[in-house]
Amino acid sequence: MPKIKSKSAAKKRFRFTATGKVISAQAGKRHGMIKRTNKQIRNQRGTTILTPADTRIVRTFLPYG
Repeated sequence: MPKIKSKSAAKKRFRFTATGKVISAQAGKRHGMIKRTNKQIRNQRGTTILTPADTRIVRTFLPYG
């Protein structure tokens, strides 16, 4: 069997933790910060762990991750 190709877009956007969870950047932080509250901007710093449902989707994109 040949190897399965990984999605290049997913390689740039997601990382795996040692326990197999998926890390991604916070959503909603690209533009339009004026209309967001300061609390929301603070809480969107850094990265977040994806939900189990989203993790299953990302695993299909990155089979060897």
